[in-house]
Amino acid sequence: MQPVKFQNRTDAGEKLAERLLLLKQTQLRERDSQKIIIVGIPRGGVIIADIIASKLGAKLDIVVSRKISAPDNSELAIGAVMPNGSYFLNQEIVDTRNISPDYTQAQASAQAKEIERRLTSYRGTKEYDNEFDGKTVVLVDDGIATGATMLASARWIKNEEHCEQLVIAVPVAPGEILSRLKQVADEVIVLYTPEPFIAVGRFYEDFNQVSDNEVNLIMKKYGYKV
Repeated sequence: MQPVKFQNRTDAGEKLAERLLLLKQTQLRERDSQKIIIVGIPRGGVIIADIIASKLGAKLDIVVSRKISAPDNSELAIGAVMPNGSYFLNQEIVDTRNISPDYTQAQASAQAKEIERRLTSYRGTKEYDNEFDGKTVVLVDDGIATGATMLASARWIKNEEHCEQLVIAVPVAPGEILSRLKQVADEVIVLYTPEPFIAVGRFYEDFNQVSDNEVNLIMKKYGYKV
């Protein structure tokens, strides 16, 4: 049985912030805090992003991506929708399971609407106005399971928003996902890579669901009109 590694998201955020402070003293030492943006993936990732942004004296923002689930298994990601509504598929899974284009298009459209709803709710707008251009973006979540939403978010930030440097930082993730993350990010920080993995919540003593209200309260601290 794997031991619990984090008391809650606050504990995980503080531990992750300590590692990022060390990174800031080395690779990020020439980057002042105004050039660093901590980006959380709602909802749990925003709790951690808030702690890191406070410790680094950096700006906070969020990004929302949504996985496309297989029709017979809601936990299996066959692709993901990016914040701008575009999406990518794991074509091997799609072909193996003979999933129709009509299904994937319908699911992608539904998730794109949910992305827009969340961005508007949490940020007050879905527009970013080149906010990440030329910046160091630290993309965080409370953990990674399949990697679908993290990879979708990372690809969008790196390729569409043209950040100068992308750091992915999470408390826990399966070791097998690291190589895929490193293909997208300039730096990957994962505090714990247990095997077997199974689920993120196994490694938290308290992994209660984060509410929309908790996210909105954090966003208001950083000047967002929600």
